[in-house]
Amino acid sequence: MQNFSEITPEIMALSELCKTNGSIEPGLYGKYDVKRGLRDISGKGVLAGLTEISEVCSSIEKDGQSIPCEGKLYYRGVDIEEIVKGFISEKRFGFEEVVYLLLFGALPDEKELQNFSSLLANYRTLPTSFVRDIIMKAPSADMMNTLARSVLTLYSYDEKANDISIPNVLRQSLQLIALFPMLSVYGYQAYAHYHDGKSLFIHPPMQNLSTAENLLHILRPDSQYTELEAKILDVALVLHAEHGGGNNSSFTTHVVTSSGTDTYSAIAAAIGSLKGPKHGGANIKVVQMIEDMKKNVEDWSSETQVKEYLKKLLHKEAFDHAGLIYGMGHAVYSLSDPRANIFKAFVKSLSEEKGRNEEFQLYALVEKLAPEVIAEERKIYKGVSANVDFYSGFVYSMLNLPLELYTPIFAIARIAGWSAHRIEELINAGKIIRPAYKNVNDRKAYVPIRER
Repeated sequence: MQNFSEITPEIMALSELCKTNGSIEPGLYGKYDVKRGLRDISGKGVLAGLTEISEVCSSIEKDGQSIPCEGKLYYRGVDIEEIVKGFISEKRFGFEEVVYLLLFGALPDEKELQNFSSLLANYRTLPTSFVRDIIMKAPSADMMNTLARSVLTLYSYDEKANDISIPNVLRQSLQLIALFPMLSVYGYQAYAHYHDGKSLFIHPPMQNLSTAENLLHILRPDSQYTELEAKILDVALVLHAEHGGGNNSSFTTHVVTSSGTDTYSAIAAAIGSLKGPKHGGANIKVVQMIEDMKKNVEDWSSETQVKEYLKKLLHKEAFDHAGLIYGMGHAVYSLSDPRANIFKAFVKSLSEEKGRNEEFQLYALVEKLAPEVIAEERKIYKGVSANVDFYSGFVYSMLNLPLELYTPIFAIARIAGWSAHRIEELINAGKIIRPAYKNVNDRKAYVPIRER
């Protein structure tokens, strides 16, 4: 029997045929004014829809011109910096409050938040035998694939799976928001047991804990965590919960939802988008890049040595030879990413608690020098600054979270935004989303097989 994963010589030959007949002349994109990636040369996205869920700001209009400014992010019109400052000053967890805000468009009062948190807690129960029959069987090395499979399988347990009325989709969304931590962590536990020989333990979630606390509770063998650890993970979830309708996975949610399909299919599609290293998988690359830097830079505090390494990255002479400094730059932000700015203060506190301040200083130095190096080496159309992925991977590392869960944690947060966008698309139901692609191939006559 042929190896399922084998790439045979025949496949190799056919793939060359794909490349030969599938390559489009790059100049044609300019000729027809195609906005590749639905973005213009400065990185600004093509307007494809309207939303009230969140706003990403990177510039201001002055005298008819667009001028770069410090980045701002608003959830339902409320500044994310004020949201974080509010729940931190009141010594509360903020993710559940943010989920409520994104879904319903208003900040909850104390009673509303308490009732909503209880509602989510009640939904943190998987169907009977789901862990044994689904998660434990054929565990995948990639937790995002495991998560997508689990979401699609939940369709089979839902008697109203195809009902796309708002009340039913809201019910499905709340269940998925509540279940994502268990689906992700249990998937990892199964993989770590069967592939790495680690002890298998499945902790049930606790009703009185927040999403961040439950994550640490079900992940760790002893269920122990510090207040600072839970607080910073909660902030991470808040910062990753939503980022405008144009990001790849949220746009995917709109596209797939516009076809009229079920919630499980739409969310599985969004998970597939987020899995990509150009989207949700970027923080893993940052951690791996910094680890390589630590091995190849003798003095982590030397600006000269760090700068030299960064140049090697851009010249494809270091790390993965991709020519990228991971965690630097963003499709929208130019001068700063507000999420990275918020994160940085908490990262410093955690690095001190964990005795990893020297590494934090290295991250800070890379953040300072990378924009300079990129500006010297490349032509850029807007500013370059650290994005949220730059620090999030370091946070997860200090929390001793396995690398396999970095992107699923992003999904655990972003399911809130996806749910809000799905509901918004259904409420404002318009046409199925179908942009145009111009054909640039010559027309040819059909040739009978004997004459080819």
